[in-house]
Amino acid sequence: MQQEKTKDDHSRLINVSAKDLTAQNRRLVEVPYTATLAHAMNTLVANSISALPVAAPPGHWIGAGGSMIMESDKQTGAVRKHYIGILTMLDVLAHIAGGETLTDLSDLDRKMGSQVSSIIGHCLEGLSLWTLNPNTSFVECMEVFSKGIHRALVPVESSIESSSTISGVELVESASAYKMLTQMDLLRFLRDHHFDDLKTVLKRSISDLRAVNDSVYAITEGTTVSNAISSMKAALLNAVPIVHAPYVTQEDHLQLINGRHRKVIGTFSATDLKGCRLPELQTWLPLTALEFTEKASGKEREMVSCTVDMTMEEAIEKVVTRGVHRVWVVDQQGLLQGVLSLTDIIRAVRAALL
Repeated sequence: MQQEKTKDDHSRLINVSAKDLTAQNRRLVEVPYTATLAHAMNTLVANSISALPVAAPPGHWIGAGGSMIMESDKQTGAVRKHYIGILTMLDVLAHIAGGETLTDLSDLDRKMGSQVSSIIGHCLEGLSLWTLNPNTSFVECMEVFSKGIHRALVPVESSIESSSTISGVELVESASAYKMLTQMDLLRFLRDHHFDDLKTVLKRSISDLRAVNDSVYAITEGTTVSNAISSMKAALLNAVPIVHAPYVTQEDHLQLINGRHRKVIGTFSATDLKGCRLPELQTWLPLTALEFTEKASGKEREMVSCTVDMTMEEAIEKVVTRGVHRVWVVDQQGLLQGVLSLTDIIRAVRAALL
């Protein structure tokens, strides 16, 4: 019987594996390919998650990105299902907002009655379905997530789990059960465990670690929810800052603009719409994104921002505590200087360790 890792084992980052990172995570929450978008959205809301793997019978679908990620019977090894992709909240919203204008509730019911299999692949992230061997080291997990991959499946029990020589991303995997590992899981683990080999790195500023991305796209206070969703889908963004832009053309309210050196007045995120009841959805599309963020919470939401001199330790604490995937980097006047995403954090920390 394998002994549990001691506290001293976890004082070194090198001793941590994907299995450790998912130890406290629940079993996978998924939906079948025949599920309606309404069912999928209810599942997302009920479980407080923003993405769901989609399962289908084996042998009938091409896997996400050409991968073959199967769930098999623990006793016989017979394949029971095939994961064909990931459904995100942005996929659902883009489907609702796209195409013709919703005129009444029956239009919304029709769109929400679509099968999830018809949506898979419309956004690139839906095709980004990866697995990680349970023995993959923390640093190797960081390498995967530093490339913009947001989540990966980790087998709970796998035929390859006993092999210490195999790690990293698997193109073919069959296991009796999986857990989901996300970028946020890595940062939460870093926040909760004080690794000796990371202390010096985490005390450095995000600027010193070159973690800030100074290319930041934004929407204006006049951008509608519908236009915001369409723009975010095209740019593969799950959240954008809302900036004060009084002297721009009307066309700029319909698309993403360069947000640098503009005053940040809010954040519009696909996950903010999880709390919307379906009968309300047709009413928020014509609203501006700024109006929606205030209506959705019943009050003006506090933005999550920081300055370039914030330490990496403070940045990780902020994203984990607030549950956000990006922090807007501003100057002393509140003007946008860049963005710090989970990908940026993981990439910078990994680079400093190498």
